[in-house]
Amino acid sequence: MVNYIWLGMILMGVVTAAWNGQIEVVTKAALEGAQTAVTTAFSLIAIMAFWLGIMKIAEEAGLVRVLAFLVRPLIRLLFPSVPRDHPAVGAIVMNLSANMLGLGNAATPMGLIAMNELQKLNSRPDTASEAMCTFLALNTACITVIPSTIIGIRAFYGSADPAMVVGTTLFATTCGMAAAILADQFFRRLYRLRGGGLC
Repeated sequence: MVNYIWLGMILMGVVTAAWNGQIEVVTKAALEGAQTAVTTAFSLIAIMAFWLGIMKIAEEAGLVRVLAFLVRPLIRLLFPSVPRDHPAVGAIVMNLSANMLGLGNAATPMGLIAMNELQKLNSRPDTASEAMCTFLALNTACITVIPSTIIGIRAFYGSADPAMVVGTTLFATTCGMAAAILADQFFRRLYRLRGGGLC
């Protein structure tokens, strides 16, 4: 559906430019947009490399196990069906840690691993389990303590205070995560009351 929306927007832009006799504007905008995208992507490499390196060091140093131990009560509360020392716990912790640092790209591989491990515990492989639904909600609306990517983009475009968004981002994502957890718990109970339909 999103592809059709983008296609419609592009076609509308081309038709509008042609109608106004300024079709060259479309080509110019496309080239400038591509150049800006590449420049922005390259500017973010240093930030991404730094935080990915920190994440790798933390993983190799055993910080993930320590973090998993610290958040175990929360993990046990949100994922009661996942065994205490299951590999899914470590993957979930790593995914949430990357999301907390605003590193969506780094969170994706760990999210896939977590989902794969949760699928191994799923008694109905053709239906998402409660743990999988909970993890998806947390991954989508995770609290962000340091919005690294946003700070990097703001710095690249010359913001006077790139880190000014930290407070508002923390507040917004905290509200989002709280709403996701509440919605997950509500729909989980509704699911059980109905005798187990689709998640």
